[in-house]
This record gives sequence, structure tokens and C-alpha cells, in this order.
Amino acid sequence: MDGSLAEAGERRIGWASRSMPVLTAVGARFAGERPFEGVRIAACLHVTAETAVLMGALRAGGAEIALAASNPLSTQDDVAVALGDYGIAVHARAGVDRDTYYRHIHRALDISPDLVLDDGCDLVNILHTERTEIPVLGGCEETTTGIIRLRQMAAENALKFPMVAVNDTRTKRMFDNRYGTGQSTFDGIMRATNALLAGRTVVVAGFGYCGRGVAERAKGLGARVIVTEIDPVKALDASMQGYEVRSMAEAASIGDVFITVTGNRDVIRAEHLVEMKDGTILANAGHFDVEIDVRALADLASEVHPGIRPNMDEYLLNGRRLLLLAEGRLVNLAAAEGHPAAVMDMSFSAQALAVAWLTGEHSRLAPGVYDVPTEIDTQVAGLKLAATGITIDTLTPDQESYLHSWRLGS
Repeated sequence: MDGSLAEAGERRIGWASRSMPVLTAVGARFAGERPFEGVRIAACLHVTAETAVLMGALRAGGAEIALAASNPLSTQDDVAVALGDYGIAVHARAGVDRDTYYRHIHRALDISPDLVLDDGCDLVNILHTERTEIPVLGGCEETTTGIIRLRQMAAENALKFPMVAVNDTRTKRMFDNRYGTGQSTFDGIMRATNALLAGRTVVVAGFGYCGRGVAERAKGLGARVIVTEIDPVKALDASMQGYEVRSMAEAASIGDVFITVTGNRDVIRAEHLVEMKDGTILANAGHFDVEIDVRALADLASEVHPGIRPNMDEYLLNGRRLLLLAEGRLVNLAAAEGHPAAVMDMSFSAQALAVAWLTGEHSRLAPGVYDVPTEIDTQVAGLKLAATGITIDTLTPDQESYLHSWRLGS
């Protein structure tokens, strides 16, 4: 990779770090305490400037780190080069094929890590299938998709070490999943299409925390929003918030822009694609490129025109044009830069503190999926409030007593 990119990468990382005061403070604490002295960490994450700040914090704490990308299209090459100056082994390059993507993960695992950080569970999956000789002590998972896979592994007694569900913290779900995904998804869509969304119909598949954020931002941009769901409670929630709720079969012929954000596969299938209007935009904000059935789309198309704009391919179906963004991969990172650094400040601070906690606690944890300790989540939120100059109330002694007593009545 071009070493001249290092200077640009340093500037990008420096810019991100200015919006990440909590993680910067955590890194300074780690530098003094050195909680990872002698600890080897393999990470499979999006190689972005924000991730670089996290890697720097762990490195300051004494860790030896090897980093691979968790998505072939999300790597910022200048950041990957610059991270080498931090003493971090990076195995990532933008636009690699599937084989190279997995080869990079294997290279990160060649350090025989003590702990792992994963984003989508691909690295953990390899540890359980192809690299079973590595005695990993534990790890952290950042995404909804990865947690779904880990919980299934645990249910089948297949998970061999403890994993911390960083994704499930309140700060991660509320800010990263909702506000981060909401903003960055439309950043990617707008960069790829330059389309006006006001007055158009946006179909959001999935109304979890990420889907809520996407729906809110679409509504704020002036779009008519339709939500599709499989969960009756989430569907009812969407309806009560004023969104139109339909099945994908009903929405297919109505929508102008479709955004999948479910964590599941084949959300948009052949029977939906054949009903869509000319000029329909297809985007995925879920972790893996399985939510839109791209293979079915290619099979249905009479012609494919790749790259009609950066990160946009045109498929012709009986005279209709369907526009697929970022090859059906994670649009906010493939076509844009992912979540704002101010959002990732909280997610990665929770990640860093969870790794430090796991370093001391792994020997007392059986294989399974564990929540981040509540005090870590609360600490991250408190540090973020302090960094933004916001003050909140605290309980008085009488209030504390009232909340912890059953003897006081009305």
C-alpha cells in the first residue's frame, strides 16, 4: 500500500480524535495504568479514523494489536497506512475480494490473540471453525448481527469463550444504532445518488434501534416513510409513531427508496424486485450484504451497468432500472464514512472499558454472551455529558432512601 498516504491518514485520525474526548481520556488513563501489558488483541473492525482512535487507546494500555477489516469496502486506506506508525499490524485494503478479506482475518489471528474484538462475528466464527488451535480468553462484539450469531452459538453450546455484547449497552443502542445509523445511512445514499428525498417514498425494512434512526431521518428529510416488520410489537410501535406499516409485498410497488436494516437475509427478494418502479434505489444498512438478494437481482436483469455513479450499479429489468448502492453492502461505510466521530466516541469508549474489564474477569466467566457491566455504560454517558458541558441532577439522601425502601407509602 502507498506509504505516502500516511500523512493524510494522520490528519484524518487527528480530526476524528477532536470529537472523541471520552475515548481520548480513556486512552490517557490506559497509558498510566497499562492494563493490557503483555496482552495480544486481534480485531476485526471497520478500518476508519474512529477505529484508529480506539486502537491507539488500547495500544497506549500496552496491547499488541493486529487489525483486519470487517467489511471489504469500508477500509480507509490512508488510515490503514497511518496505523502502522502506531505500532499496529493492519491487514486491510479497500475493495478486496472475498478470499483476500478472509485471508486478512487469518493474518490478524496469526498473533495468537488473548482477546478479540469483532464486528459481525466473522473473526469469532473462524476461531470456531478453522483456527481452533488458538486459546482465546474472551472478546467483545460490536454489532446486532454479531450478537445474534453469538447467542445462537451459545444456545447450541458451541461458543468456546466469553463474549461481551458491547452492542447491547444503552449508549450503543441509543446513540450509535439510532442516531449514528440514521445520519450516516443517508450520508451514504446522498453521496451515491445525489437524489432529492423530500416528497419521495422511503421504505425502511426493520424497526429496531437502527431502523428507528433511519425512519426518523427520512421523515425529517421530507420523505413519506413506510416501515416493514416481522415483529408485531415493533410494527405497532412504528404505527403509533405515525409511520405507515405494510408488508414488503405491499410496499414493493410503492417505494422509491428501499433501505434494509434487519440483520437477516433475503429481506428484498425476487418477488419484490419484479414489482418495483423504474428508478427505484436499493440500499442496505445492515452489517452483511445478504439483506437484498443481489444474486436474484442479477438473474432477473437483462443488462447490468456497473458504476454509473460511484457506488451505484444499474440493473435493467424489462425496461425498468433498479439502482443498487454499494453492491448491497453497508451503505453508510461503503459509500460514506460511517458514523460521526462524536457517536463512535461513546461506542468505542464502552468497547475499550469492556476489554479492560474482560482482561481481569475472563477467568471467572464461563463461555457465553455477557452484558457490559452497567457501571461502564453509566460511566461512559457521564463522561460524555461532562465533555459537552451538560450537568444533571443527583439524588438527595431522602430520595435514595425512598427508592430503596418498601415501607414508605403514599
